[in-house]
Amino acid sequence: MASQHANGSAKEPGFLVRVQRFGNFLSGMVMPNLGVFVAWGLLTALFIPTGWLPNPKLGALVGPILTYLLPMLVGFTGGYIVHGQRGGALGALATMGIIVGSDVTMLSGAMVVGPFSAWVMKKVDNFLEGKFRAGFEMLISNFSMGIVGLLITLLGYLIIGPIISILIHILSAGVNWTIAHKVLPLISVFVAPAQVLFLNNAINHGIMAPLGLEQVAATGKSILFLVDSNCGPSVGTLLAISLFGKGMAKKTAPTAALIAGVGGIGEVYFPFILMKPVLVFATMAGITTSLSCFLALGGGTVATPSPGSFFALLMLTPKGAMLGNLVGFFAGMLVSFIVGMIILKLDKSEVASEQGETTSGNTADTTLSQPFVATYAGQTFNRIIVACDAGMGSSAMGASILRNKLRKAMIDVDVKNTKIEDIPGGTDLIVTHKKLLARAKELHDDGRVQFIAIENFMEGSTYDEIVDRVRQSRKAGALS
Repeated sequence: MASQHANGSAKEPGFLVRVQRFGNFLSGMVMPNLGVFVAWGLLTALFIPTGWLPNPKLGALVGPILTYLLPMLVGFTGGYIVHGQRGGALGALATMGIIVGSDVTMLSGAMVVGPFSAWVMKKVDNFLEGKFRAGFEMLISNFSMGIVGLLITLLGYLIIGPIISILIHILSAGVNWTIAHKVLPLISVFVAPAQVLFLNNAINHGIMAPLGLEQVAATGKSILFLVDSNCGPSVGTLLAISLFGKGMAKKTAPTAALIAGVGGIGEVYFPFILMKPVLVFATMAGITTSLSCFLALGGGTVATPSPGSFFALLMLTPKGAMLGNLVGFFAGMLVSFIVGMIILKLDKSEVASEQGETTSGNTADTTLSQPFVATYAGQTFNRIIVACDAGMGSSAMGASILRNKLRKAMIDVDVKNTKIEDIPGGTDLIVTHKKLLARAKELHDDGRVQFIAIENFMEGSTYDEIVDRVRQSRKAGALS
């Protein structure tokens, strides 16, 4: 069953894969700079006039960082992704053009002009390559970049910046309308299912963060940062599974709840919902409850809690919003727990069946691994990559589990984690979630690398299977 998915999915990338890739590209411009965003958030929470330690001199840092530094970092990163250092430098320059040419925070604009300017530069560089005598490369390189930079900066200042400003005003007005009319909590209908399809980073960093920064500039806090990164509802669902679930899901859910709530790695929650999709309604109810409480009690944070742990939420809570955030967090957790409990209590499936679904490392992965043994027997696996959407949370845990198991088995293999787009060449085996497999194969299937799809990055039996197959392939290689 799983092997058919692994072999056929690359031929059917579909709409979801394209959305995942686009969302990952957007979040990829923000996530490398998240530490700076958090630093700015802490400055805001502490030193603005409504902060915990109001200080006009230190608070003067907040505005310039928001207006100039954060968008330019995003613009540089977007350009760098497209065309390396030249693209990054041009992306920062183009971002400066739209900043000066607009009256709003240009984080969204940076996500547009950064990659666009780098793409234009890349096309120009490709066109000019090989058309001039040796010795003129530096001159042509600098002047071509200067001319392209000049044109795009002027274009951003005169045209792109004002257009994006209008769009941001429209979007902000729409968000403010949903908040004023108390309908923002209904967004949970879309957010909860999108999260478990690995679109959480796209929602959080690609959509909510830019709009949230606009609200912070105006009011000193934003509820939009808590639409996706509030882990209370997902922790509540995991706690319900811990007490009322069945089979392996019940055994592993407590650890997942701890990791999600304290460590802020939300991806550990996704497999439990994918194994029993009806539980998405528990999280949906929790998100609705949390957002309703945040709205009613004046909750919100000054930046995106990332990782989305309870403690990160507290650290980025400004003065006056603590009560709302605490009530919203725990109310969402309680409601998702209750709804999850009811769903699981009404579940009449047998424990054996549930175990068959959840212990993906046994039945499903054994089927998946047969081609791995037949085709790659004797191949030495020197590099294994565990990949996820962001390359930070769930894949880091999975790589750690696999690395420890290989070490205990006295097998010397280089195991690292990364996001799917950054998987390095020369990788022998790619381990990723089955929902991300199509994207991984579309990008990295060179006919040599082997792929293994898993359902749960935390489940040890999955990695036991991989260790066993690596051991078998090495034994076969030694005998051949």
